[in-house]
Amino acid sequence: MTIKRKILITGASVAGPTLAYWLSRLGMDVTVVERAPEFRDGGQTIDVRGAGKLVAQRMGLESAIRAKTTHEDGLRFVDAQDRTQAEFGIGAFGGNGPVAELEILRGELAKLLIEHGRDAVDYRFGDSIAALEELPHGVKVRFEQGGEAVFDLVIGAEGVGSHTRKLVFGDEVQRRSFKLYTAYFTIPRAPGDERQMRWFNAPGGLSVCLRPDNLGTTRALLSFQEAPSAYEKLPIGEQKALLKEKFGALKWETPRILAALDDATDLYFDQISQVKMPRWSKGRIALVGDAAYCASPISGMGTSLGMCGAYVLAGELGRHDDHAQAFAAYEAIMRPYVDQAQSVPTFAPRLASPHSRAGIAIGHALLRMSNVPIIKTILARFLTPKADAIALPEYAYMA
Repeated sequence: MTIKRKILITGASVAGPTLAYWLSRLGMDVTVVERAPEFRDGGQTIDVRGAGKLVAQRMGLESAIRAKTTHEDGLRFVDAQDRTQAEFGIGAFGGNGPVAELEILRGELAKLLIEHGRDAVDYRFGDSIAALEELPHGVKVRFEQGGEAVFDLVIGAEGVGSHTRKLVFGDEVQRRSFKLYTAYFTIPRAPGDERQMRWFNAPGGLSVCLRPDNLGTTRALLSFQEAPSAYEKLPIGEQKALLKEKFGALKWETPRILAALDDATDLYFDQISQVKMPRWSKGRIALVGDAAYCASPISGMGTSLGMCGAYVLAGELGRHDDHAQAFAAYEAIMRPYVDQAQSVPTFAPRLASPHSRAGIAIGHALLRMSNVPIIKTILARFLTPKADAIALPEYAYMA
């Protein structure tokens, strides 16, 4: 019989609500606290594939996710005149290529996950953890908005910059940088926007992408390669000015994108890196998803890792009366999957966005040759996330 525990989860994006759902299915008393004052919809496009898709199926959510997809049906690499240089459909590489069958906005997925388990979970927006104190039989939590409570366990699911992780693990975390900065934001849809993602490369390692959504707008992505320079800590006005400086000379759709940047209210700008930790738990506190093992957006594995990690962590907490044993089993199952997901070479950004015109031309030529067996094998290494490289346990008591 599963021990009923009182559990606090911090973070309401993907991993947090997935974990909350499964824990509530086990009869746990679950509270989710989220720093944002209200639910944040929208966000960048993510995909649900492989083992992550299997978790969604076991939650009974696949059809709901399918109904909320962006309807993106492929990827076109284009030049400054919007001429196609290479193209992939959703069926490329056996359906495990750059664009998956289930592409969805992060906020749309989070909303589905939250609503799916909301009746059995206490969600508190506009608050966060101010301090933690581990007691012999629980964790005393003081909240930023006032008040204290004691929980049996605390799980951090806040993301790459997890505040809870900093409070508990200090400097144990390592950030593996790809020397890449990326900005995401929403712009008005234009007549030329389509159901395919369009990717434009420019000399200097710059890339500009446009992706469709299901909300009547378009998602813009700007990336440039540079060593970590703390740009993500700048005020948002300075971030926008920096992006205009970096991309101001580019053609294609770039002038339109930069013009829309002034009115963008959802700019997300950060360096791309991985989170590596020697352990994911300490006492009665554990981490899940990006807070513990972000593989970076270029891995294509963030959603699968978050959903699978949440499912396994909940399952092991249901299987073990001792939380330490549950945490150890969770890590033993997930660590090989995480290691494989994080095996992205640091030179991947330079391959995706070459620095010279010749490099861009060669890259496009190789992409056009994706049907040649040896070229296909090489490309598959970089374009096909290993999202199914885990045998998910079947927890009978979570069925």
